[in-house]
Amino acid sequence: MFQIIGIVVVFVMVFGGYVLAGGKFGVILKALPFELMMIGGSAVGAFLIGNPPSTIGATAGGFGKIFAGAKWKKKDYEDLLCLLFQLTKTMKTKGVIALEAHIENPHESSIFSKYPKIEKDHFAIDLICDTLRMMTMNLEDPHQVEDHIEKQIEKHHHEAGAGAHAIQQMADGLPALGIVAAVLGVVKTMSAISEPPTVLGGMIGGALVGTFLGVFLAYGFVGPFSAVLTAIVDEEGEYYKVIKAVLVAHLHGNAPQISVEIGRGLVPSKMQPSFATLEETLNNLTMEA
Repeated sequence: MFQIIGIVVVFVMVFGGYVLAGGKFGVILKALPFELMMIGGSAVGAFLIGNPPSTIGATAGGFGKIFAGAKWKKKDYEDLLCLLFQLTKTMKTKGVIALEAHIENPHESSIFSKYPKIEKDHFAIDLICDTLRMMTMNLEDPHQVEDHIEKQIEKHHHEAGAGAHAIQQMADGLPALGIVAAVLGVVKTMSAISEPPTVLGGMIGGALVGTFLGVFLAYGFVGPFSAVLTAIVDEEGEYYKVIKAVLVAHLHGNAPQISVEIGRGLVPSKMQPSFATLEETLNNLTMEA
């Protein structure tokens, strides 16, 4: 919503100021299709040259996130803490054998099936199940497990941020591509140097539209898109850090309630369930067990 408002504000302030200052749209509208073809087309071409197919696909999906926001909401964090509570409690009270049935086939697990949104996130499921699986194989050094999880999260974060990085590269290149279009406009003008000043003035104005368009797109849209996508990727990465906190706390020998409370402390403030709310939810889970 705010992104749409921002787009409207950029257009109104830039072109509104231009009109109020006495500017005419005729030259801009005449040159715009050709300048946009040169600048936008070359930017897309450079994007395709400079990125592998996986990054191109991630970038396309990233534009949806720019307007939809991060996928993890407050309820998702509460569900994650409940899931981790049930898994660690099962391991603590019923033993490794009872836990293996859930982590070996999470999509058939009665615990995981309660949280379909988490179940669809392959990285979250793999991170939880693989870590618990290592614990069942007697990997009991908390620091080693924490280091392993941290490296997994860093790798995932790097891959998830590839789209935002590619968009920022496009933003960095747009002003230069605008200059390329402007230079071509000047070349065209110089070839018509014998024309009267009124004609030359229009041609020079059209050439300058290229410089304007490259800078306008870079700093008014593409750069901000990259910034907001980077922020969204960072925000979604906090979800996996909660998983790490709870599992490492469990490995330190804490009770499931304490491990989950440690994880709750890492939930971003605007998404964080209160202590009382989470305690009530966990008590209801205990009653169901």
